[in-house]
Amino acid sequence: MLQIIKSYLNFLWKSKNEHGVHSPFVFNLVTKCFYDKKKYAEYYILKNYRNTLLQNKNTIEVSDFGAGSRVFKSNTRAINQIASNAGISTKRAELLFRITNYFKPQSILEIGTSLGLATAALSLGNKKAKITTLEGCANTLVVANNLFEKFDLKNIDSIQTEFSSYLQNDSVKTEPNSLIYFDGNHSKQATLAYFELLLPTITNESVCIFDDIHWSKNMESAWEIIKKHQKVTVTIDTFQWGIVFFRKEQPKEHFVIRA
Repeated sequence: MLQIIKSYLNFLWKSKNEHGVHSPFVFNLVTKCFYDKKKYAEYYILKNYRNTLLQNKNTIEVSDFGAGSRVFKSNTRAINQIASNAGISTKRAELLFRITNYFKPQSILEIGTSLGLATAALSLGNKKAKITTLEGCANTLVVANNLFEKFDLKNIDSIQTEFSSYLQNDSVKTEPNSLIYFDGNHSKQATLAYFELLLPTITNESVCIFDDIHWSKNMESAWEIIKKHQKVTVTIDTFQWGIVFFRKEQPKEHFVIRA
């Protein structure tokens, strides 16, 4: 907790709003997407999706996975508690919707479905996109799949798998990804491994979003390595997320933005 507080104070000291941004690409993103005040009808769907989970007091066995497909931790939790404590916040879900709606990515990969709160935002952001979402825990994925059907989210292909095994598949490496949302394993080693495995799927227009970049010193270290990668040009730190672009026409530059 102390680590996050220190990181947040440092973020506040360095962060800017649109008035401190001189890159036209980032300025447009901040003003037209991050700070878009329009009340989208999709927000109501996201709210209902969340409320459905928060009202569900049924318990499920939740499994976390280590190397390979070996379960290293399993516990029983109420669905509403998972949604409340581990799910993406309302503010972040709406921002994820706006980012997807802004860039209109055609192919989206999500690492870490959980109960599907972020997946729903991705789906609603571009209903024409092909979304592949990966989840290690079969029981949470069942809950998510039921809600995808309930809310008529038809552009989602959910896969129950161990992440590394799936990403090492040669066929996966040949499919380009317009947007990748990393939210499956908040460790330095896993984050960097997934990033490297997915680099062959990156195009000039791709966007990567890394969740919880200030969760720990190790995650902050992973974020610093990603920022300096030779293929990365523009990076944005919103504190909760690290957003990465690979646009060759952009000078290499890092921004700290209050979003």
